[in-house]
Amino acid sequence: MSEARLKSALAQQASKALNTLTTEQKNDALLLMADALVTEQASILEANARDLERGRQNGTSESLLDRIALTESRIAGIAEGLRQIVELPDPVGLVQESFDRPNGLRIEKISVPLGVIGIIYEARPNVTVDAAGLCLKTGNAVVLRGGSAALSSNSRIVEVLQEALSRSALPAEALQLIEDPSRASVDEMLKLNGLLDVIIPRGGASLIRNVVENATVPVIETGAGICHTFVDESADPAMASDIAFNAKVQRPSVCNSMETLLVHARFASEHLAAIADRMREANVELRGCEATRALLPYAKAATNEDYATEYNDYILNVRIVGGLEEAIDHIGEYGTKHSECIVTEDAAHAARFLQAIDAAAVYHNASTRFTDGFEFGFGAEIGISTQKLHARGPMGLPALTSTKYRVYGSGQIRG
Repeated sequence: MSEARLKSALAQQASKALNTLTTEQKNDALLLMADALVTEQASILEANARDLERGRQNGTSESLLDRIALTESRIAGIAEGLRQIVELPDPVGLVQESFDRPNGLRIEKISVPLGVIGIIYEARPNVTVDAAGLCLKTGNAVVLRGGSAALSSNSRIVEVLQEALSRSALPAEALQLIEDPSRASVDEMLKLNGLLDVIIPRGGASLIRNVVENATVPVIETGAGICHTFVDESADPAMASDIAFNAKVQRPSVCNSMETLLVHARFASEHLAAIADRMREANVELRGCEATRALLPYAKAATNEDYATEYNDYILNVRIVGGLEEAIDHIGEYGTKHSECIVTEDAAHAARFLQAIDAAAVYHNASTRFTDGFEFGFGAEIGISTQKLHARGPMGLPALTSTKYRVYGSGQIRG
């Protein structure tokens, strides 16, 4: 039996026990997991160092190495995410609605776990912990398949978490990691109907496309992040500079970072140069339209392909537009329905943008970097869904549940 099938079968068997656990038992397990991460941080950092060294030898980009890298503070933050999940309400068993029928039947709609969730992701070890915590809190078993770039880190993290689970009421087998780095292990996961109830891909466009196009297991699609910030004519210059800088530079390797800055022509004529200088000081490479390059001669020419690219790097497209509607049209053509921002002091323009933009998160005067489960108060996130069925936006605990109906009768039969 292949590793993917074996570990999915173990998770499926363990999921049967999760339904019987109380919220207190699940929370106790999460606290043990959080403490174990901090206690074992030295061994986790040692494993992470092996991943980083291997990446450097293989010529991995600095932005990808940043996604892989762990530090004591990052581990502390990841552990804190688990503790925040503990504080959140458990959605499992929640009665969403109840009603009585004329024939005397009483019907309740309640939240239940999805079952066994397969998560396919790339380079970020924190996803390993976030996924484990959110899935286990909601009574789901989880089968993880991370990328080869963080294999040593993920393996050690899962060992630490499984050991913590072994000291709890939760079965350690409810958390599984597929360590086979080959494409074949992913392809097999996509077909494990009956063992996996849903697959959630987290990563770049090619990974997500492969999962969506080839899976027979149901998929919750998390999309690539080609995010935009539109600086309107009335924008406060200092605010616009701070928001744009944060959206691009604070952590460019993640999906909610900005890839294209759209600037109203009249604002650009007075203030774009200062924003650009700040970006250049942070080693951001600028690519622009003709109007941008007239103001910023050092910018490279931006192509349609550039506008359609998720860089996850210190590269920024800049396009000067004639107004709000042109910005909305650009986002409609190139956006990935992830996160979009308008910086403006015009309330009517803000309202128009927030209504017209079709995205999971739309911002007025705030950085797109806030599209994150931790920042939304979810403790962590399983991913950011850009689809419209089942879940959309940062996926916290409720997104990992389904529903069932409980029907109470007194002998009714249908005539």
